[in-house]
Amino acid sequence: MALPPPLTQQQRRSALEQISRDRLIRLSDHFKLIVGGRRVAENHISAIIESSSVDFSELLGLLKREELQAICEGLGLDRGGREKDVLVQRILNLGETRDEVETAANASVAAQPQAETRKRARAEKNGGDLGFESTLWQAADKLRNNLDAAEYKHVVLGLIFLKYVSDAFEERRVQLLAEADQGADAEDPDEYRAENIFWVPREARWSQLQAQAKQPTIGKLVDDAMVAIERDNPSLKGVLPKEYARPGLDKQRLGEQIDLIGSIGLGDRENRSKDILGRVYEYFLSEFASAEGKKGGQFYTPRSVVKLLVEMLAPYRGRVYDPCCGSGGMFIQSEKFVEAHGGRLGDISIFGQESNPTTWRLAKMNLAIRGIDANLGAENADSFHRDEHKDLKADYVLANPPFNDSDWGGNRLREDVRWKFGVPPAGNANFAWVQHFIHHLAPTGIAGFVLANGSMSSNQSGEGDIRRAIIEADLVDCMVALPGQLFYSTQIPVCLWFLARDKKSNRLRDRRGQTLFIDARKLGRMLDRTHRELTDEDIARVAGTYHAWRGDKGAAKYADLPGFCKAARLEEISSHDFVLTPGRYVGAEDVQDDDEPFAARLQRLTSVLRAQFEEGARLEQAIRENIRRLGDGV
Repeated sequence: MALPPPLTQQQRRSALEQISRDRLIRLSDHFKLIVGGRRVAENHISAIIESSSVDFSELLGLLKREELQAICEGLGLDRGGREKDVLVQRILNLGETRDEVETAANASVAAQPQAETRKRARAEKNGGDLGFESTLWQAADKLRNNLDAAEYKHVVLGLIFLKYVSDAFEERRVQLLAEADQGADAEDPDEYRAENIFWVPREARWSQLQAQAKQPTIGKLVDDAMVAIERDNPSLKGVLPKEYARPGLDKQRLGEQIDLIGSIGLGDRENRSKDILGRVYEYFLSEFASAEGKKGGQFYTPRSVVKLLVEMLAPYRGRVYDPCCGSGGMFIQSEKFVEAHGGRLGDISIFGQESNPTTWRLAKMNLAIRGIDANLGAENADSFHRDEHKDLKADYVLANPPFNDSDWGGNRLREDVRWKFGVPPAGNANFAWVQHFIHHLAPTGIAGFVLANGSMSSNQSGEGDIRRAIIEADLVDCMVALPGQLFYSTQIPVCLWFLARDKKSNRLRDRRGQTLFIDARKLGRMLDRTHRELTDEDIARVAGTYHAWRGDKGAAKYADLPGFCKAARLEEISSHDFVLTPGRYVGAEDVQDDDEPFAARLQRLTSVLRAQFEEGARLEQAIRENIRRLGDGV
């Protein structure tokens, strides 16, 4: 019998992601792989799948039966069977699969037509292949009619949230009905809340709504369902959308959307374990950001950028703060980081704030579906003018503030206590944000955030003086220049700032008087003609460089790499007029010398240039002749 085709790189990655970090470390050691940043599971996964010396079937044979079963479950395969060989063969047989089912069955991208390649890249970017996201999105897109993306995103995401809470509720209800003879009461809200499940009143249950999806009153019925859920679950008060009865919303298409969502399991235990709803949410948020263009970028930070920030900061435990939290992506990725490194949901305390009322509600829903407890303030509020966490001192600040915001009301805050390094200009909020972050950092806190590239070099309206004061206070730990086209909101490149209150931390190397510069502008892959994403390998490279430089336990040894990274002292930064653009410090990439003598190279290149000039002249003459003939024919 023929052997199954080998697993694709993505299939192997998906399998390895089901394994614990400690097991990955032992596997790397078994195959004698060199891995920088050994505490980061992703580094081991990348090393294993990129190594030509690793036989994947041998690797699977090293695992315990329980680990193989976990891989099968994570890949959507049957986990049954006691014999290891059966489980190993089941996983290896994925090589024969070419359907986009779950996260594992990814075909070789190189073999697909260009359109299919882009579709697959977007699916990977948006949270993994579930197999139905694009269908769900196409159905949601039908709701546009007279609604723009900013409006109908809340219509669709509200329905998805409603289906999720109803699924979780119904599963618990079935359990309680089965335990009725033991005293369980399926109509007691406390029976649900005790399991961290929202109580769903009868009129809000999905089965009730779907049964009436074709009725012209379906919009009002959904609105009433949202009101009822908020009434019985105080933590959701003022959060859910209630605009389904509006005249501009096509009720027939709303009913079709309800039927489609009704066919997908979202909130039962199995799908919660796979974070199906979280991945659908992430997919939709990204698609809405693309549809909304610039406006969408205000609430959605691309996943690869968020992941890079989180991997670099490594928030294992403590208080995490984002004063412009958008849809909450920074918090979700932070929780994922903690869990991936052996921690527990809840090891970090989350504090956030968002000024846009609809986006604040979206963040509340986005966190609620993952069971993440967060303090986002009593309501939406502007962090500059109504700081909801005035006394907070955070261990980590993670943020993507609006770029170059000129309408932030700076004239009303000229004497504010936060401006320790200079009064920010009223026409640009960049350094107001930077100083707000610093103000909320604990004595050993670290901040990582996105800013426009101009923040690294601008001298307008006193910004250069503020930047200089922050540098001289020895707060700038690392600067990263990113490539362009990462954001939906702007095609211009942006940068990452990392500030550290205490560079002599006992946990890390003494970095006083030093700043690391990383030029990552050449990294990333194009998803389509206008959007780029940082790959997991890119993220591991940049984060690993930072961890090595600052002396994280288990990290590789740091060394400057021309064209990519350089550790500079304050004196060198001063000599560059306190400009923080990494390109000024990292220098040019080393180029291999091909031993061709300069004279010979010059002669060769001159010959090539002469031939190109001659060809250009010939083409110009041919074009002129064709134009002349056309003129004669008129």
